[in-house]
Amino acid sequence: MEVLILGGGVVGVTTAYQLLKDGHKVLVIDRLPPGIGGASYGNAGLIATGHSIAWGSPKALKIWFNSLFHKDPVFRMKFQADPQFIRWGLKFLFQCSEYKAKRNSLAKHRISSYSQKKLKEVVEETNIQYEQNVNGLIYLYRNSQALAASSSHVRLLQEIGQTLETVEKERVLEIVPELRDSKDQIAGGVFSPTDESGDSKIFTEQLMECCRGMGGTFESGVTIERLEASGTRIKRVVTNRGVFTADNYVLCLGAWSPLLVRTSLGVRISVCPVKGYSITIPVEKGHTPPRIGGLHEEDLLGFAPMGNHFRVSSVSEFTGYDIGHTPEDFEHILSTSKKLFPNAGNYDKAQFWSGFRPMTPEGTPILGKERHSNLFYNTGHGHLGWTMSCGTARITADLIAGKTPEISTELMGVR
Repeated sequence: MEVLILGGGVVGVTTAYQLLKDGHKVLVIDRLPPGIGGASYGNAGLIATGHSIAWGSPKALKIWFNSLFHKDPVFRMKFQADPQFIRWGLKFLFQCSEYKAKRNSLAKHRISSYSQKKLKEVVEETNIQYEQNVNGLIYLYRNSQALAASSSHVRLLQEIGQTLETVEKERVLEIVPELRDSKDQIAGGVFSPTDESGDSKIFTEQLMECCRGMGGTFESGVTIERLEASGTRIKRVVTNRGVFTADNYVLCLGAWSPLLVRTSLGVRISVCPVKGYSITIPVEKGHTPPRIGGLHEEDLLGFAPMGNHFRVSSVSEFTGYDIGHTPEDFEHILSTSKKLFPNAGNYDKAQFWSGFRPMTPEGTPILGKERHSNLFYNTGHGHLGWTMSCGTARITADLIAGKTPEISTELMGVR
C-alpha cells in the first residue's frame, strides 16, 4: 500500500518508520528537511511521561484570564479576532474543571507512557544515537507551598503506576549537584527516575536515514497547497512541486494542520499554535551543565543536557501564526537559566529559536479519520510531541492496517 505522509517532523518520521515496518511504500513531503522545521528542531528535549498533566484546569483558567490584563513573562496572550482561535478558546475553557483536568491528564499519561515504551523499541531496533539520557527528570520548585500543592498531581500519576518521588532540597542537590551554587532558588522537587531526554532533531534525522534504508522516500522543498477529494476519499495533494497521489494519506503538519484541512476540505479541527522559545548553549571546557534534564515549575523552564550543548526553553504565547522573535522574547529564559545554572555553558554564544506547539483544548493528540476514509490524522501533540510521537506513530500504522491499537484512543479522535 502506498502512503503519503504530510509533514517531516518527529511525528511524521516516526510514522514513516512504523509504516515501513509494516511493509508499506512510504513517501514523506515537507517544506524543510526532516527535523529542521517546526517544534522538532528546538524543543526542550524532554520525554516527560511523569509530567503529563493537562493544561486545562481551574488554575489555568485564572492564569489565562489574568494574562489578558497583566504582563506575564511565561504565559502571554494576545487576543485575536480569529474564528479558529475563538472556537479553540471556548473549547479550552470548557476543559477547565477539576473532573476534566483529571480525565485529560490520565489520557495524556496513557499515550505518553505507551509512546515511551515504543521509543525504547525503536532505539533497540535501530541503535540510533541522539544524546539520550535515561537517568530521569527533576521537576523543581522554588516555593515550598507550590511544591505541596503539586501533591494532587503526583498522587494522580502514582495511582496509575508512574514512579514519582517528592524530594526536599538536599535530595535535589544529590540528584543534581550542579544546582548547589543556586540552592537558594530551590525548595524541593519531584523526581521521575523513569523519564528521559534527548535531542529530537538528531533523533528525527537519524530515524529518517533508517527509513531510507528500509525503502522510504523523503522530499523537502515541497509546499502543500491543497488537498483534493472526491466524495469521501482524498484523490491527490497539490503542491508547488506538482501533484502527489497515494492510497492513504497521513496529516502530520502540527500547528499548520487545521489550516490545510479547513481550506481544502471544510474540516475544522481544534488545534491552536502556541509559540514557545528556546536557547541552545554550547558546553565548553570547564562548564558544568546539569547531569539530567527537567523543569523549573514556577517559571515553566524546561532544560536538558545534550552532549556538547545545553537546551533551555520556556514561554507559552498565543500570537496566531507569527513565528518571529526578538531579543526581548528571550530575556526571561536567559535570566532564569543563568540563576539556576550559571556555569552550564557559554551563554554569550547561545542560539535562539521559536516555534509552535500544536495544542488541542484537551491536551491529547488527534488521531484517526474524520469524513475521508483514506485521510488519517496524527497531529495536535501540544507540548509533548517528542514524548508522544512514537506511540501515536504506532497507533496510526495500526489504524491504517485496520487493526485495533494496543491502547485505548478515547479522547483522541478527530474533533
